[in-house]
Amino acid sequence: MSGIPHDHYEPAPGFQSWLHRRLPIVALMYDTLMIPTPKNLNWMWIWGIVLTFALVLQIATGVVLVMHYTPHVDHAFASVEHIMRNVNGGYMIRYVHQNGASLFFVAVYLHIFRGLYYGSYKAPREVTWIIGMLIYLLMMGTAFMGYVLPWGQMSFWGATVITGLFGAIPFVGEGIQTWLLGGPAVDNATLNRFLSLHYLLPFVIAGLVAVHIWAFHTTGNNNPTGVEVRRTSKAEAERDTLPFWPYFVIKDLFALAVILVVFWGIVSFMPNYLGHPDNYIEANPLVTPAHIVPEWYFLPFYAILRAFTPDVWVVQLASLVTGGIIDAKFFGVLAMFGSIAVMALAPWLDTSSVRSGRYRPMFKWWFWLLVVDFVVLMWAGAMPAEGIYPIIALIGATYWFAYFLVILPLLGVLEKPLPQPATIEDDFVAHYGAGHGGAKSPAATPAE
Repeated sequence: MSGIPHDHYEPAPGFQSWLHRRLPIVALMYDTLMIPTPKNLNWMWIWGIVLTFALVLQIATGVVLVMHYTPHVDHAFASVEHIMRNVNGGYMIRYVHQNGASLFFVAVYLHIFRGLYYGSYKAPREVTWIIGMLIYLLMMGTAFMGYVLPWGQMSFWGATVITGLFGAIPFVGEGIQTWLLGGPAVDNATLNRFLSLHYLLPFVIAGLVAVHIWAFHTTGNNNPTGVEVRRTSKAEAERDTLPFWPYFVIKDLFALAVILVVFWGIVSFMPNYLGHPDNYIEANPLVTPAHIVPEWYFLPFYAILRAFTPDVWVVQLASLVTGGIIDAKFFGVLAMFGSIAVMALAPWLDTSSVRSGRYRPMFKWWFWLLVVDFVVLMWAGAMPAEGIYPIIALIGATYWFAYFLVILPLLGVLEKPLPQPATIEDDFVAHYGAGHGGAKSPAATPAE
């Protein structure tokens, strides 16, 4: 499975050999658990297990919830109340599912920014990165459709606004919007379609997660130094790595336990903290909320969507060049999806030969400014589209695109990186000493 030299599964005579010749499932599990993993991984490498747990949690609770949910505009809101009040443990299952989405997105954003900082998107892991971005897009689609299902005010009007974006696409937009809604407006057909997709897509995500894991098991894990594991011999690889089991499994499970303490605290004591009060009012097409706000994990991109108003010069220029085909609404849609596309293109936009941000002094400043920018965009997306907030959102959107399209390519030319360790073993010994993790002291290392 992995290109790193290591011991593979050897079945014992008898049943194990019989099964291995017909279905090598035990070998697959063994190679997955015992895969050589860089021994200098820090605590930012815990988010994979959190994401896997969150996906399983969402599927399990979702299956139970859909048994009691009625996908009809006249009964959807009442069926959610029925789950909360009458189903045994229903309120807890719903709160776990509702807040599990937030746990999912907290973990995925930390996972993505970790990858951006340590250069996990660089060769030979470009395909792994692209698969990860596809998973993220499917997560966003699944979460959006799930938010519509309670059929509260914010559910209805959020669906109306977001599906209306597809109508901004020239020539084909109206047809796409009608196909997506199942009619001219958000109605019963929309609810049925969204439930079907919300139920289906997590299993598609699970399949992509398996491919994602397969991809990085093939190339090997990245690590904080960005230095590759030595692969010339098994002995050298063993000095750079440790088996995933038990070392990293126990570490990941400990981190997951700590995170779940916080998660269960939120579910138990403040389950509606991240929800919007208007969504506890049944949907009414005749009453528009004063301020339509999506879930918090969509807010940065919602801010980018709203940032490009008709008075922004780049929108005016695009409209002039295209003869009015690209108006402010369509430009905002392009900017919103483009902000995700530039992340996906990071492997080709980053021209630096150094993988890890740890050894890139100029890069660090720009990267942490990007993190601050993301938080500011999230805040701006939650504010009304008036006053100074659109200006702040525009500045934030400008920096987001500038980071990927201008700063990353230029840093590869202008930046002078710091010296990197020759091997992962050198970095590990420098941090923890030669006596930890099976690392040998220089005196005990055989001559090469």
